[in-house]
Amino acid sequence: MFKITDENFSVLNTDTFDKRRFQEILEMSSSLQLLIEKAALPTFEPLLGDIWASLYKMKPVITATEVDGLLSVNKLLMEVIMGDEQFAYYRNFTRLNDLASAIGTIMLGEKANEWIARQSEEDGVLREQARKIQLLRRQLQNQQHQEADRQSLEDAMNEFKVTLQEIFQSNREGFLETMGQARQEATQLKDGLNSLIGGISAGNAEAELQKVPLRDKIVLAEKMASTKMMKEIADWAGRFKRIARKRQKSKQSHSASRRGVTIGNDIENLLSVEYSFYTHPLMKIDFLRRFAERQTMQFEQKGPEILNKGPIVLCLDQSDSMSGLDTPAKGFALALMSIARKQKRDFCLILFSSRSQTFTYGKGKIRASEIVRLAGTYLRGGTNFELALNEALHVIDDSRFKRADIVFITDGEDRVNDSFLESFEKKKQLKDFNVLTLVIGTNMHTVERFSDRVIEIKDFDDEGSYTAYEV
Repeated sequence: MFKITDENFSVLNTDTFDKRRFQEILEMSSSLQLLIEKAALPTFEPLLGDIWASLYKMKPVITATEVDGLLSVNKLLMEVIMGDEQFAYYRNFTRLNDLASAIGTIMLGEKANEWIARQSEEDGVLREQARKIQLLRRQLQNQQHQEADRQSLEDAMNEFKVTLQEIFQSNREGFLETMGQARQEATQLKDGLNSLIGGISAGNAEAELQKVPLRDKIVLAEKMASTKMMKEIADWAGRFKRIARKRQKSKQSHSASRRGVTIGNDIENLLSVEYSFYTHPLMKIDFLRRFAERQTMQFEQKGPEILNKGPIVLCLDQSDSMSGLDTPAKGFALALMSIARKQKRDFCLILFSSRSQTFTYGKGKIRASEIVRLAGTYLRGGTNFELALNEALHVIDDSRFKRADIVFITDGEDRVNDSFLESFEKKKQLKDFNVLTLVIGTNMHTVERFSDRVIEIKDFDDEGSYTAYEV
């Protein structure tokens, strides 16, 4: 009803840019739009705008001058919200950060509206005042001559503010606790986005997140806030990516070899003669000079070659019996995908049961909308190994590189024709790919016939499953 773009409809030192930017974020966020529609206060949109500005601006300040009477409740709420020392600390993570400010506004706005609604239910006076505000709000919207009705609404808002002040005197800590919960949930959402979108390299989650359009990040955050499954997938993805990072680092360390001598200042690879120079009284100064200038002799390290490798293909069983492992399975898939992104390899996810569905992500990159789609996909049905393996062969045939890796995961059993196995083996030799199969509590006889390696695991959090992160 009353918008933040209306003149002077803010209780903070907001400017034209602040108002325009919030309107852009409001247009991106279905959660904020819905919140405005269901809010009890007619001035909830400008309140949300002020919450956003208090999070985003470098130096937000509540105006010391008298505000429009309709904003009396907004000013009271902002004074309480911004007066909390924990809020000041939280701003270290939100100022000049579009995403963190948007998520914070959604969560603080929702919790503030819930708290006001709860107080209205528990306090008879506040409840009647809220009903009067709603009635006057509808009258103001339906009539052409609005000046008298606007004054009546303004008076009602002031009465509501006075009652709310009395409630704050006795229950201020309850409101601050609610706001603290909102900030905590906002932080968890932001961390969840890092887990879903970020790669496996330490410290690169924020950099990866910056590449995603703000609208997509807001949509994904809202989906996580409203869907328990998305939160669980994010938790599993974050856990598995940390494990994948360690496995990849260990693999590279073990596979690195010393090939000749070069110069530098890597202490772990210095030649033994350099250590003798360091301990010699006459040579120590010269050693320190050369070390500072990166001129000391050291072994040359050569790591594993990962260029020109084919796609990583994950064949993931989605039959009825796997439904209990759906969220960790998708977190596992996102972690494996992040390895493909780091190695600049295509990633293909083949979901299979008695039918199949294939998702291909070029160089392991996935959009926010695709994460939402993946989270909501589950096939169910029986188990057909040949269907999944045939689809994997199509993917590998389309790749211009050899040396692909197939990770095959199942908890079921299926018959595979000898003629198919013979053809599959020929293709494996031709395209030089490997098959790693993870079997969850079932017979390994069939999968051993088409796999290079089979590992029996209890679930996706089993140590054996982490072998897949070494592809």
